[in-house]
Amino acid sequence: MNYKRILLKLSGESLMGNKPFGIDPERVNQYAKDIKEVADKGVEIAIVIGGGNIHRGLDAEKGGMDRVQADYMGMLATVINSMALQDALEKTGIKTRLLSAIKMEQICEPFIRRRAVRHLEKGRVVIFGAGTGNPYFTTDTAASLRAIEIEADVVLKGTRVDGIYTADPEKDPSAIRYDKITFSEVYEKNLNVMDMTAFTLCQENKLPIIVFDMNKPGNFMKIAVGEPIGTLVEG
Repeated sequence: MNYKRILLKLSGESLMGNKPFGIDPERVNQYAKDIKEVADKGVEIAIVIGGGNIHRGLDAEKGGMDRVQADYMGMLATVINSMALQDALEKTGIKTRLLSAIKMEQICEPFIRRRAVRHLEKGRVVIFGAGTGNPYFTTDTAASLRAIEIEADVVLKGTRVDGIYTADPEKDPSAIRYDKITFSEVYEKNLNVMDMTAFTLCQENKLPIIVFDMNKPGNFMKIAVGEPIGTLVEG
């Protein structure tokens, strides 16, 4: 396997599948199957999931809600998504732990870095819920921060597109995909990979990012064994 420890970032919207809202069990089960295949090879996997399929803090703020209140609601949405993925993973036979940045003792453990690392070392898939636990920070930032804290080898950003393009491929059919790109080039070309805080964290800590299509079964394994899937950001 190409990596010992991976941080997988999934968007909340990815859990919707073809639904307009909420969680699609078929999509979650597909993700669980793909994650199990990689975990069974001995790769240590941590996961951060967004909450946009249930609630988006920025959208709520535009509707007049207090931003801090809206962001905390979004954090709770990420815990709901994390619980759904945890359930699907455990039904495949994978042992998991859900760690939350906001204390909710009845349903998950509080985030403690050393505990998270120990769970990974024991072969458990660790899911980080509730973002960073702070308003004004996205789950992209939470993914970058947790990846650095647990000393992951790479951040894998699973999306519905197969990499980073010169333009939005869903709007511009002439957009060209990058196989590899540097952090500096992403800045210069103003490409949308992650929010700036998350992206800068990865750059400063020399943590590579791979953007790939998680919706295609088998892609996660292909990346784990080192196949050139998606777009690699490093350097």
